[in-house]
Amino acid sequence: MSVDQRALRPSASFPPEVIREIQRAADEGIYDIRGFGAKRRLPHFDDLVFLGASMSRYPLEGYRERCDTDVTLGSRFAKEPLRLKIPITIAGMSFGALGANAKEALGRAATAMGTSTTTGDGGMTEEERRASQLLVYQVLPSRYGLSPRDLRRADALEIVVGQGAKPGGGGMLLGQKITDRVAAMRTLPAGIDQRSACRHPDWTGPDDLAIKIVELREITGWKKPIYVKIGAARPYYDTALAVKAGADVVVLDGMQGGTGATQDVFIEHVGIPTLAALRLAVEALQELGMHRKVQLVISGGIRNGADVAKALAMGADAVSIGTAALVALNCNKPVHEDDYERLGTKPGFCQHCHTGRCPVGIATQDAELEARLEPEAAARRVRNYLTTLVLEAQTLARANGKSHLLNLEPEDLAALTVEAAAMAGVPLAGTGWIPGRA
Repeated sequence: MSVDQRALRPSASFPPEVIREIQRAADEGIYDIRGFGAKRRLPHFDDLVFLGASMSRYPLEGYRERCDTDVTLGSRFAKEPLRLKIPITIAGMSFGALGANAKEALGRAATAMGTSTTTGDGGMTEEERRASQLLVYQVLPSRYGLSPRDLRRADALEIVVGQGAKPGGGGMLLGQKITDRVAAMRTLPAGIDQRSACRHPDWTGPDDLAIKIVELREITGWKKPIYVKIGAARPYYDTALAVKAGADVVVLDGMQGGTGATQDVFIEHVGIPTLAALRLAVEALQELGMHRKVQLVISGGIRNGADVAKALAMGADAVSIGTAALVALNCNKPVHEDDYERLGTKPGFCQHCHTGRCPVGIATQDAELEARLEPEAAARRVRNYLTTLVLEAQTLARANGKSHLLNLEPEDLAALTVEAAAMAGVPLAGTGWIPGRA
């Protein structure tokens, strides 16, 4: 009997992948947990283009004219703001989600480039502190590993209110990754699933946050910059409230941000895209008269120098990378392919950070797997990647006639889709029209 080809047309509401997920849920009775970020197509920096210089703008010669890249973060109140050579930082990823070798490699790379790296949940490791010339120490709802000694040893503090992959949700670290060392740092039993709190236990709003910021300033002698990190939920109001509470820097993590482990339904259905969140945060800062006075760091899906340049043109002071830095370490590289197969995946498709069985030794606490990642060589790869991002961003800035990356501006951009034009607040290419504006 021949197959009716018309019957093979997939349903828009119930395509094969949705059917498989329903059947998996029916078999297992629990939501799916995974790592990495959103898989769905979202409006992103790819939907913007630079206009470049021609008659009305004068480009800079790349081999003879400078394009500076330095940025200072935390100059509002801190006595010792972070002075970075490049506007690209390494985002917070915990020891526990990542192994010690990966954390050390990221620190080494950041130091080589004159930028900062960030601890993540679970405290500060000695390897990371030694490797990182500039280390941002996260203060999370869990308070895992938090100590006054490490607060003072850090170069900046980042109060984490939310994360782009899961605004409103806490972190996860499954038991197979909680070794004796991780458990000791977090004061947890080894081998038991850990779920971080979704909100801070000692404050419930911006007024309480203001008190917490003062407490942290007192502990550190008003020397260290205080960042507030928010997920892209209501970025206009959250940015304004963070500024009111006394933040030196706002870190905004868009929906495309990754994670070591959370529910798939969170990753795909909570938060708004980085593009939209960035514009709203910049508008909040501008209306308060605080743009460039309180620095804005954007994260969530930054992959190349074009993304960096476009984010800065939209008004960010710096960007932060997480997933891309892991890819530079070797995440999803086609080596040890038998180990990918045992996880039921292939290189390029692996989102099994939560399992602790990372084939390339990044997202694991298994000593044998972790040995596959040699910190010095891994740091060199990340340094090369960061160097490329900077060169690409400089190339685009010069093409727009700019002698500093932070001189890029929205007027240098156009959008290729109506959605991107509306979200980014820049005209649709070939028109002066910004959707939603009179």
